[in-house]
Amino acid sequence: MSTRSTAKVVNDHLSLAQQGGIEIDIDRNFAPDCVLMTTYGVFRGHAGIRDAARLLQEQLGESGYEYRTRLCHGELGFLEWTASSDRGRIDDGADSY
Repeated sequence: MSTRSTAKVVNDHLSLAQQGGIEIDIDRNFAPDCVLMTTYGVFRGHAGIRDAARLLQEQLGESGYEYRTRLCHGELGFLEWTASSDRGRIDDGADSY
């Protein structure tokens, strides 16, 4: 079990997301039985995290993210974000961890 706070885990995840480090992020920041809830649906486990990342990659390609809201409560995290690239823009991204 990790001794890092939820805020440290979420911040590390966001940093790795900006760098495109999905496999490092999964290994370091997501439990094997994690649940990610997004506007696209519920993603479970490491395979689900990869599926969610693949959807974003297909939609946007390489993009930068702006994090509007970061909330942590106990073991839960919530993120509101935007992203844009030459392929498109997401103005209302929201994830719960």
